[in-house]
Amino acid sequence: MPTIMSQYLDRPVFKLVSETAAERGVRAFVIGGYVRDCLLGRPCTDIDIVVEGSGIDFARAVGEKTGHNVSYFPSFGTAMLRYHGDEIEFVGARKESYRRESRKPIVENGTLEDDQLRRDFTINALALSLQAEDYGALVDPFGGVRDLAAGIIRTPLDPDTTYSDDPLRMLRAVRFAAKLSTPELKFEIVPESMASMRRMADRLSILSIERVTEELTKMMSTPRPSVAFRLMDEAGLLSHILPEISALKGVETVDGRGHKDNFEHTLAVLDNVAAVSDSLPLRWAALFHDIGKPATKRYEPPVGWSFHGHDIVGSKMVPGIFERLRLPLDTMKYVKKLVWLHLRPISLVDDEVTDSAVRRLLFDAGDEIDGLMILCNADITSKNPAKVARIKANFELVKQKMAVVEEKDRIRNFKNPITGEYVMQVYGIPPCHEIGHLKEAVKEAILDGVIGNNFEEADAYMRKIASRFGLHEK
Repeated sequence: MPTIMSQYLDRPVFKLVSETAAERGVRAFVIGGYVRDCLLGRPCTDIDIVVEGSGIDFARAVGEKTGHNVSYFPSFGTAMLRYHGDEIEFVGARKESYRRESRKPIVENGTLEDDQLRRDFTINALALSLQAEDYGALVDPFGGVRDLAAGIIRTPLDPDTTYSDDPLRMLRAVRFAAKLSTPELKFEIVPESMASMRRMADRLSILSIERVTEELTKMMSTPRPSVAFRLMDEAGLLSHILPEISALKGVETVDGRGHKDNFEHTLAVLDNVAAVSDSLPLRWAALFHDIGKPATKRYEPPVGWSFHGHDIVGSKMVPGIFERLRLPLDTMKYVKKLVWLHLRPISLVDDEVTDSAVRRLLFDAGDEIDGLMILCNADITSKNPAKVARIKANFELVKQKMAVVEEKDRIRNFKNPITGEYVMQVYGIPPCHEIGHLKEAVKEAILDGVIGNNFEEADAYMRKIASRFGLHEK
């Protein structure tokens, strides 16, 4: 008999699952994120089906009805079916127990009730019946609907038990609070759960770094990643995962003069970037752009606080962080470059914008110039509206100058018109250091605007200065 929740079960796969369950004499339910997101009015194409029996055997039977291939994962007792744009995962209902030294559970067959008890949060333990007699009936033993309405992240069991058994759930709590929060409804982790996280933070050490990084990446992909980082900091987790970001916290005062809180500034920049770009590498660059500041912080009377060289120091820190988190190498190179260059466009705002300075910025940034400009614009976080307006107006002038120089000089993907092979041919010499010195001189002349970025002018300039490097035409 249909229920008020049946409206969420209008996809073809649910009828097939219901028929298969009746034929096999087992109970099946849609559970977890799909139910939660339907109730929140959020789109969802990931569907979890829990079966009181073998999830793999059940998935095979459903796959035969659809005519689609099913992927099997025997070591996890799960199977995956892609059907009508959805990813449907099947798993047998189970109960779990844990050893303290491991997050890998001891798994036994169980009932729906057992399976709901092992879920991480009340809002993820919601289930809808797929049985014909009560099709769409909501099974909500822990008040998940109530918690959804209130914007609460809460564990079904005592949080110490939940987080000690599987410490990854602490990061998942943070991620869900960030992911599900909207301007209309902010999701919060209940106080007893936050207190438990602070007690259990050192349990993160038993997790594989890949799982930690997967959760971090999902947090970084949320509309306002700052929500996740503030929660991790409040729960005592951030220093275990990204001590470089935790080190940005705090304001030091000397002679009545303090610097801005670099932690809060970083989160503001991260949110500014997230508001205009879905690029994950660019968001990582925003998160790490000031990580060199704690190591370079100095108080210099009468100037005040300075962080000279934090761009260079920060860029050198990036590879170590990416290696530790096992993040992609190509992303690391991108982030390292943007951290290194993030002060350059701002310096052009403050100084007279020369063609030479713009050429060098375009040369150094290359294809990353667009992302760099987004980052630098996001880096303007002053609370003084007049100052922000002035900087942004000057910033627009820099962008206009860049467009003119790029159109004229084609510097962004610069290739020296003079090659080593050409120098060897003209001067009849084998490979040597002098060739590199000569090519460098030509490149510098182009970037300084002494000559144009074309072969004719570069060749004439090369011949003019070759004797400085002991080279003479053969």
